[in-house]
Amino acid sequence: MSKFEVAVIGGGLAGMIAAVALARGGRNVALVAPPAPKEDRRTTALMDQSIRFLDRLTLWEKLRPAAAPLSSMRIIDGTNRLLRAPTTTFRSAEVGLDAFGYNFPNKALMDVLETAIAAEGNITRFTGMAETIGVAPDAVTVALADGEEIVADFAVGADGRKSKLRETVGIDVRTWSYPQSAMVLNFAHTLPHQNISTEFHTEHGPFTQVPLPGNRSSLVWVQNPSDAAARIELSLAELGNVVEERMQSILGKVTVEEGAQIWPLSGMMAHRFGKGRVALVGEAAHVFPPIGAQGLNLSLRDIMALSDLLSARAELPVAADAGSSFDRKRRADIMTRTASVDLLNRSLLSDFLPVQVLRAAGLHVLSAIPPLRNIVMREGIEPGRGFRDIPDAIKERLKRKKA
Repeated sequence: MSKFEVAVIGGGLAGMIAAVALARGGRNVALVAPPAPKEDRRTTALMDQSIRFLDRLTLWEKLRPAAAPLSSMRIIDGTNRLLRAPTTTFRSAEVGLDAFGYNFPNKALMDVLETAIAAEGNITRFTGMAETIGVAPDAVTVALADGEEIVADFAVGADGRKSKLRETVGIDVRTWSYPQSAMVLNFAHTLPHQNISTEFHTEHGPFTQVPLPGNRSSLVWVQNPSDAAARIELSLAELGNVVEERMQSILGKVTVEEGAQIWPLSGMMAHRFGKGRVALVGEAAHVFPPIGAQGLNLSLRDIMALSDLLSARAELPVAADAGSSFDRKRRADIMTRTASVDLLNRSLLSDFLPVQVLRAAGLHVLSAIPPLRNIVMREGIEPGRGFRDIPDAIKERLKRKKA
């Protein structure tokens, strides 16, 4: 039986980053991470706050060559509705940043994490599945399918939406579904993207192009499930023509690459995010549609909060109520982000005229009032940052008036 301070259960991006963060914070970590069953062809856009966190973990410089900056984000109303919103562009330079964040293939980050974990002296990796988990007042015991057993002072559940650790401690979840599927693919194009991400709002959900290095981009196309099922059967050339037409040829000729995938859309939120000697991060705690680049960014904020709790005094034993402290610390952010993404997605689906009026009016206001647009941009990059900057923005405006 092996003894550790922290056991991280789950070998996805969130689990591996959590293991690295806690190990670099001085904790002795067991990572229970069986090999992934298939290669992840998706891409992820991480915002500035998340990139700074990866940089503190010395991971960013190794990932940077595979990443493309997101210098501008453009929203285009691609619906045929009577009330259409204006095209709105958010530029990172307006908030003093070179880029809002960076987009990269998930596999590139996974490769960087695999290398970091193999070299980290504070991490011991176990590739067996967690078969049974016991949570007691003084320790957590994990029995693996290969017969090994781990005892830890604390356990982190990063084992996805069907989390065994979450079920073990009896934390219930709320789930919901959407009448949508997301088609995810990468494509090459003949015109440069100029580091601009473009999101077309359609009646069935967002159609979002995000830059990759070179003349390549990733696409998340939220659509009616039957349409997605029909389009995935098209040849790559036919699908490229459909994507190009939907993008109004703003990137020229489109060539779709092999590996397009479809993901049914659903949502889930745990009733608690931690309890006693257990904390839940990533999709063990929250799941929502791939809208607004929030998924992994929210998971990294889970890990930042957990690292602050467990590593602030790494020379001391992990507190028996650390999971409950984590729950209190993360509740507001998770609930607010989940609600906002859900509201945005449902507003795109709604044919109710007042909802369309509010959505169009909101984008009109953001286009017309730069200070408000700046607050929204800062809040999107880092929760709380936009509102913290309001006093400074008011002072700056008063100075200009006096001058």
